[in-house]
Amino acid sequence: MKVIIRNNAAEGSLWAAHYIADKIREKAARTDEPFVIGLCTGSTPIETYAELIRMVKAGELSFKNVISFNMDEYVGLPEEHPESYHSFMHRYLFDHTDQKPENIHILNGNAADVEAECAAYEKAIVDAGGFDLFLGGVGEDGHIAFNEPFSSLESRTRVVTLTQDTREVNARFFDGDFNKVPKQALTVGVATVLSSKEVVILAFGSKKARALKDAIEGPMSHYCTLSGLQAHPAGTIVADENSVGELKLNSYRYFKAVEEAESK
Repeated sequence: MKVIIRNNAAEGSLWAAHYIADKIREKAARTDEPFVIGLCTGSTPIETYAELIRMVKAGELSFKNVISFNMDEYVGLPEEHPESYHSFMHRYLFDHTDQKPENIHILNGNAADVEAECAAYEKAIVDAGGFDLFLGGVGEDGHIAFNEPFSSLESRTRVVTLTQDTREVNARFFDGDFNKVPKQALTVGVATVLSSKEVVILAFGSKKARALKDAIEGPMSHYCTLSGLQAHPAGTIVADENSVGELKLNSYRYFKAVEEAESK
């Protein structure tokens, strides 16, 4: 596992955007096969998406051969609802790039058979060739996607019931009303995320500090699903000074030293 530490969220977001862009361009230079990416929602990736959009509009990057799969969606929330993840992704990324509409995949939380929807989504990821890179965030309790504490590290795309903590955190997107937050969601599983060739997790701010401490220094456990990244051969956490505030000093120094050595 690598931990990239930047001064603040803005710098971390830029690092992530340019890392993703480099990976897209590198694959395009060697093959005509599409670049398959997993994408997340929430406030954390917005600046990363903004920089990707800037690069596309400047002619520095193209999404024409990018296939994306989003990590989750609420159950029962209309796609046109402003807080659906369909709406979020079009607002903050898809409507501003040259990605082909047929290459955009988001779970359908209004499917007549949500179990079948999850199975089909998992198969579609495999049929596309699997993730080249998965971009995710992390919750304050260490969850990735909607894989809440005690989710199996072997889990795949499925229906989940959201915890009260998660619904309370997400209430800020629903006029502060906890009762407006859906009780269930569809989500890719921990194993789905970890099947990616690379995983990049964004984690900024002091509220993510305990989650990073548990994920990086604690045991690999279903209590903190991000800790599954410990077993991944190409996992990277992009953090800021606040989110690494609870790491041991030796851990902090190690990650800074590794990055410095690799940048030479």
